[in-house]
Amino acid sequence: MKKSVKTQDSNPIKLSAVALALALSCSFVPGVTAGPGHDHSEEEASLPRSDAKVTEGAEAEDDHGLHLSAEQLKLASIEVMAVSEQAFSLSAVATATLSVDRDKTVTLAPQLDVRVLARHVVPGQEVRAGEPLLTLGGAAVAQAQADYINAAAEWQRVSRMDKSAVSASRRLQAQVDAELKRAILEALKMTPAQIRALESRPESIGQYQLLSPIDGRVQQDVAQRGQVFAAGTALMQLTNESYLWVEAQITPAQAQNIEVGANAMVRVGDKLLAAQIIGRSHELNAVTRTEQVLARLHNPGHVLHAGQFAELYLSDTGSEGVVLPDAALTRGGDGDWQVFVAEGDGFEAKEVKVVERQRGMNLVQGLHHDDQVVISGAFFLASELAKSGFDIHNH
Repeated sequence: MKKSVKTQDSNPIKLSAVALALALSCSFVPGVTAGPGHDHSEEEASLPRSDAKVTEGAEAEDDHGLHLSAEQLKLASIEVMAVSEQAFSLSAVATATLSVDRDKTVTLAPQLDVRVLARHVVPGQEVRAGEPLLTLGGAAVAQAQADYINAAAEWQRVSRMDKSAVSASRRLQAQVDAELKRAILEALKMTPAQIRALESRPESIGQYQLLSPIDGRVQQDVAQRGQVFAAGTALMQLTNESYLWVEAQITPAQAQNIEVGANAMVRVGDKLLAAQIIGRSHELNAVTRTEQVLARLHNPGHVLHAGQFAELYLSDTGSEGVVLPDAALTRGGDGDWQVFVAEGDGFEAKEVKVVERQRGMNLVQGLHHDDQVVISGAFFLASELAKSGFDIHNH
């Protein structure tokens, strides 16, 4: 049975601009087609509260639903999550750890001896691509920069000469030497713009700013002012936390149903996010006799961090359904379980059947594959619905 809850303030607000925008994440998780429920007609709620307003015009004729302001929605921390069809079992779960997405992580390790002259960031700081991280210098840096300036000047001189005035081998040697010296500066993590600037400002040799190559967060920062680091030493790591990897150890029995590209779900504390299997080791650990599986999850708002413990829910041959946290479920007026589904510019309460419960998670049936389910703030919506005097069975 569905019960309608709508959003409204001084200006009409659409769901996509309020509930979805306020959601910390909007992910895809497994679900099923709607199952059987009570055969009741759709009803409308009366609105006695002063902050509950009845819509006017044509809309008022069709629906007298409860209206929530944008402030109320924000206060309730409404989060929605889309569902999709897939078979799941709450017993098909593996303990896991969040780690950085290695495809979005960069380690900065200059390939010459460097001395830290200045710092421009602190550990954990968010930086944008191109922002200065450190000022580096030293004798090796000065020598490499001077070698490049001389080689670049020689190549420019030779390239301007007539072909009859210089042999092909000499021309090639000058070009290769200039490119070699450029490559050494690139190994220092100097940018093309910084390298070009050396040719017009030779007086600046001996130091350069190490710039961030990506948008990300500063991690594993070991550089100290005045310290000299040997060639190849990692000074800093940057990672973009928009995506994280989930590393889990699974049993051979669980591994039989694992397919790369399959959907999965990750629970971290009270948060539930969709993930996708991206790889598995196909090798058992000699001690634990388990196999490693990797999944990738979207981390909007960077609310999760590498190192956190998690639970990875895998697709299984068990009952079909949608896995939802306890926070998504409330009791209706008749005592049946219900969830709130985003509909148009509001929400509707929909009865569901709970077929399995474990560790704060629920396998439910009775949802459509494209439903947007409220997974945080459902209790607030249920309270507002109860205050409106709505009776699911019209008793």
